[in-house]
Amino acid sequence: MSGTHSRRACRINYYVYILASGRHGTLYVGVTNSLENRVTQHKAKEVAGFTKRYGVDRLVWWRAYGEITEAIHFEKQLKRWRREWKVRLIEGQNPDWGDLYPAMIAP
Repeated sequence: MSGTHSRRACRINYYVYILASGRHGTLYVGVTNSLENRVTQHKAKEVAGFTKRYGVDRLVWWRAYGEITEAIHFEKQLKRWRREWKVRLIEGQNPDWGDLYPAMIAP
């Protein structure tokens, strides 16, 4: 796993993340201050709307930030990216589009 996907010092409290319905499937970009809890909500279908409707609950990419303004800025940029750019970002660190959630919650 790259440095982007490691837990760092406590100062990092905000996350930009990409969920997918499957490999090369439907994508969702979000921002949160609790990645583990937010992905758990998506997986349990507790979040009404897009991700629940399209079965988008596989965590395929995430990046941590120390400031909410940085995280929101990148999330807004990422939402405007072309799909092919997002795919390259995902595959640069997760070429098989594996679900990163199990490793994230492992003790």
